[in-house]
Amino acid sequence: MSPRTLRLEIEKTTRTTYMVGTELMVNLNRCAPHQSKFFTVKCTPNVHFKITPPTSEESSPPNLLAPNSSLLITMDEVSETANDNKLSVRYYGEKMEKLGNAILHLTAVEISLDVDADRDGIVEKNNPNKASWKWGPNGHGAILLVNCDSESTFRKTLDSEKEEINRVSDLKDMSTMVLRINGPPDLPQGYKLSMHITQTDSESVRVFRPRKSGKAHTSWKHKILKLFLKEHLMVVGMDKLAEEVPYLGGKTELEFFVEGLRFPDRGFDGLITINLSLLEPTGEGLPGTPIFTDKVMFRISPWIMTPNILKPMEVFVCSTSDNNAFLKSIKNLVDSCGYKLKVCHEYVNRNDRWMQDEIEFGYIDSPHHGFPVVLDSPRDQGLKDFPYEVLLGPDFGYVTRYIDHKASSLDSFGNLEVSPPVTVNGKSYPLGRIIIGVAFPTTTHGRNMTQVVQDFLWAQKVQEPIALYSDWLTVGHVDEFMTFVPAPDRKKFRLLLASPDAGYKVFRTLQKNGHGKAEMFPDFEEAITVDDILSDKKLQAENDYVQNCIDWNRDVLKKELGLDDEDIIDLPILFKMLEEYDKRGQRAAAYYPDMVNMIVLGDQLGIPKPFGPQVNGKCALETEMRSLLEPLGLKCTFIDDFASYHKLLGEVHCGSNVLRQPSTFRWWNLEL
Repeated sequence: MSPRTLRLEIEKTTRTTYMVGTELMVNLNRCAPHQSKFFTVKCTPNVHFKITPPTSEESSPPNLLAPNSSLLITMDEVSETANDNKLSVRYYGEKMEKLGNAILHLTAVEISLDVDADRDGIVEKNNPNKASWKWGPNGHGAILLVNCDSESTFRKTLDSEKEEINRVSDLKDMSTMVLRINGPPDLPQGYKLSMHITQTDSESVRVFRPRKSGKAHTSWKHKILKLFLKEHLMVVGMDKLAEEVPYLGGKTELEFFVEGLRFPDRGFDGLITINLSLLEPTGEGLPGTPIFTDKVMFRISPWIMTPNILKPMEVFVCSTSDNNAFLKSIKNLVDSCGYKLKVCHEYVNRNDRWMQDEIEFGYIDSPHHGFPVVLDSPRDQGLKDFPYEVLLGPDFGYVTRYIDHKASSLDSFGNLEVSPPVTVNGKSYPLGRIIIGVAFPTTTHGRNMTQVVQDFLWAQKVQEPIALYSDWLTVGHVDEFMTFVPAPDRKKFRLLLASPDAGYKVFRTLQKNGHGKAEMFPDFEEAITVDDILSDKKLQAENDYVQNCIDWNRDVLKKELGLDDEDIIDLPILFKMLEEYDKRGQRAAAYYPDMVNMIVLGDQLGIPKPFGPQVNGKCALETEMRSLLEPLGLKCTFIDDFASYHKLLGEVHCGSNVLRQPSTFRWWNLEL
């Protein structure tokens, strides 16, 4: 820290407050009387000074006044009372005649604005790195949560949108900041402490402090009045950029609560600086000038998605007029796994069954607290009120991004996935990488995920997104051709990809083994034989196209996730092209229930029942799936979603969602 410049005046007493640990610099020529040649300095014991440039060793006071003579003043201990330390400079002429005297009264204090800069959950004193941010296990910088849950159970409002703190429980969602003071009981007259932030940061943070209490009052009038008083006062935030904070005197601490208001996003890197300045009076009617400023920096926690390999906590599904059998199957699966099931009934979902498309679960985290946060998609169909009205609550946050145009199918969150942890070319992604679907790069009229959502996902930084080509699908979601399942070896997971080639291989093997007359969709009006499927040249051509699209994505995923072919399992799934979808040409949909579109609950998989050809009383497609997945220790349960989901162009994953435990990896330890 560079020295603070201080002016002295001849035959006047200058008073200032000194911050222990800093230096004051006095230019001795600025106030020297005309024809001054020498000077002497005297001070009380707690004041120390150094003359620069130093005088020669042979000389003794008085000191020769050089053109650049200065004093560097320091103090070791805080003052007991205001202005209790003194220093004087006496000037002399050529013949040692006294020309004038400048007097300085000093009040020494210690002031430190402190945060948990080392990220251990404790606010340490005066960490040297408290005003900056550094990623990594050896990094530093305090962490802030967006206060996006709601402590209220009635008339829900995000806590960050309320003007005041209504419940003490809300404080745990905020980060603690401590003002530590050591000094005399009172500052010299006119001095003030001011907390201040920039206009930009005021959109992202608020700071509260407890109401200063005086003597205890026990009268009934006081108790009633207290009910109507805010227990915590907002110091800075919103449009309030600066506010005086009390100097309590002695050796005291004043606790502040810092609240994040918005997530990192385009144009906002999540970094916030809070300043505390000591203001010195300059004259009646004039504003005080800052003579010392302490700074702290926070970084707002990103929103983090949870991959399939993390432990489930609760499964969410909709109840509709036609999905009772599906609902029963999901309930049986969830019960057998020992997890919770939350059913969203029709009066809430308004016959919108696509739970995966409406929301994506994630979380925020800090050394002292964390909680799940649901990201609400901009699709806004029947389930639009569910995330806010049902999920939002104490320690369950909510975030969304608004758009000013009609959402496309690619804005639904079946088009938003995240990989397990990976390492790619030596770079680690311990929280995985977000995966979204977009139009092919050469397409001029394709559908894309809306830009504001993409901007939000990129700004979180800790799960760098990957864009896949999904616009070739009628619905256009990445979960229609890929998912991840846990595995005991290699990278601890496998990427599952839909594969028409693998599907045709199963059907050709059936035909070769004499099962060409076995029927796909037995007992359904759509029943068709293996021979008929294999003789359909148009279907074969369509699936060749689909395989090309999936292979393009396969290569992207191998490169961006650092995968080998041994990390990928191809699932036997055929597709068909649908005619003139929304007047933009043909796009693909699953020919039979899309088995990759599954729900992953630990080692239990809920897979769409494909209704494949029967061989020896068993579905050949189910048999193939078991042979691919059971060697990994996974258990396959096939769920009938044919009428209630598949015919509506969705499957098990589309109709369900899973809240999972957060990763044990702390995001701030990521090397960026």
